[in-house]
Amino acid sequence: MDFLRSSAFAALVFGALSSVSLPIGALVGLWAKPSRTVISAVMSFGAGSLIAAISFELVNPAVERENAGFVPLALGLLVGCLLFIALSRAADEGGAWARKRSTLLSNLKTRKKREARNLLEKLGRVDILRSLPPEQVQAIVPYIETRNLPAGLPVFRQGSVGDSLYLIDSGSVRIEYLDEKGSRRHVADLGEGQTFGEMALIWNAPRSADATPLVDSRVFVIRKEDFDFLTGASPELEAAVGELAAERGRTGKIPEAAVSAEEWVRAAARHLDENAYRPTETEIKVAASEGRAGAATAIWLGLLLDGIPESLVIGASMSGFEASPALIAGLFMANLPESLSSSTMMKESGTKTARILWMWTSLVIAVGVGALLGNLFASVLPPFAHSLFEGLVAGSMLAMTAQTMLPEAYERNIGMVGLFTVLGFIATVFFHTLG
Repeated sequence: MDFLRSSAFAALVFGALSSVSLPIGALVGLWAKPSRTVISAVMSFGAGSLIAAISFELVNPAVERENAGFVPLALGLLVGCLLFIALSRAADEGGAWARKRSTLLSNLKTRKKREARNLLEKLGRVDILRSLPPEQVQAIVPYIETRNLPAGLPVFRQGSVGDSLYLIDSGSVRIEYLDEKGSRRHVADLGEGQTFGEMALIWNAPRSADATPLVDSRVFVIRKEDFDFLTGASPELEAAVGELAAERGRTGKIPEAAVSAEEWVRAAARHLDENAYRPTETEIKVAASEGRAGAATAIWLGLLLDGIPESLVIGASMSGFEASPALIAGLFMANLPESLSSSTMMKESGTKTARILWMWTSLVIAVGVGALLGNLFASVLPPFAHSLFEGLVAGSMLAMTAQTMLPEAYERNIGMVGLFTVLGFIATVFFHTLG
């Protein structure tokens, strides 16, 4: 009975109450199937609400606490932020990146950026491209196609119109031509990392040889029409291509590039256009399905990681059987869009409804227990350590808001973010006045 009257039990109850919006949001997401605009609005509202709750219920009391002040709070904020980032990154590497759209997008962008950098390294080996400004040529990356070439089927014939450059990713391609006497002459057998058809990009002349895969091969293709579009949009690149074509006409060969492949790649990577690694909706859905199918435990742990800070702060902020209306309301409103958005994606990727609801319901229990532990831990801390602890969880929550909630709201509908973030902030301020 003493436990039922304790602040620890109260923390457990209010912790569970603040997170009961998780299964509620999941049910709304599964039943109503809200639009991107609605999800963005609710996500922004929740982020604004959470920021206000952190400000009033964590930062302000910590700053005003006797024998503590600004230093432990600032230190805790910084450490909490860095700790959340490190743990979130570790969880994502284990498969938790599929837990919500924002983390999934971040993972996909990182992966595609790595692929774009690898592709730039391949382009840096092409003499004709390395002779051009890297900060301009990098813009071709989003337009590069991947094509599979069957063995024995010619890619192009001698005399045909040059319309593309080909960069061999795997396989082998034979280059040969017919001489004036009609005899077939062997030029070269090209392998991984080598190019053919490159003169098509700068020289309007027919193909001078046949190109035929010796085995099934995979190539990257830069089409002349895409390259021409790029040069038309960049006077600097257009001038450089003109000089290259003129030099080719005078000497019959491409001049040696002024920079090394490594220098060219570094310069190109610094200017890499974000469009080169922005995932499409199809890629997002495929990645979500694959990620959730193979890493359910990691996803749950990632969701738990997002919920740990709020559970600790509920427990740490309570004295007796009282809880801040602003804090509970702010966390309740912040949790709602998180589960609403994630559950919608889980359902689209094929996760069963019962499993989705169990994941969120189990987190209600976990947050309640975390609040209880936070209360027990904070009750024995001296003022300096108490402010440090509050800063720790506040920094973690702010990092979570900045890295997952606001980017997701922004991605879904940029026009709603500012307004609904402020409305969420106002709502929590109102609840604070009730306290």
